[in-house]
Amino acid sequence: MRFMMMVKAGRDYEAGVPPKPELIQAIEALSEKLRKAGALLETGGLLPSSKGARVRASGGRVSVTDGPFTETKELVGGYAIVEAASREEAIALGRQFMQIHAEVLGPSYDGECEIRQMFDSANCAPEQHA
Repeated sequence: MRFMMMVKAGRDYEAGVPPKPELIQAIEALSEKLRKAGALLETGGLLPSSKGARVRASGGRVSVTDGPFTETKELVGGYAIVEAASREEAIALGRQFMQIHAEVLGPSYDGECEIRQMFDSANCAPEQHA
């Protein structure tokens, strides 16, 4: 099963403060380990919302709002797509990733990683009713 892990953006991220080199090194080491194990399929980071836009469809109209966006606690700062045998295994991978953040950035770090199974055609199969 494929899962997407989305790391929420923080204030420093939105301000354009680059990650600490130690954090990048630790993430790269974990990423290499997970790639070799076949668990990590893809990763990516996003620029701050000031570089983005939101496109909204409502009431039959489409509108565009340029960033930055005022509500930052729900913004995604980066993501990873992982292959895991179960939801529990995907959560364990997310815990490893967030543990690196906690260790490198210390007790003042406050972050979150959302983990969701990715949609595929198997998820579309009609339910079988008895």
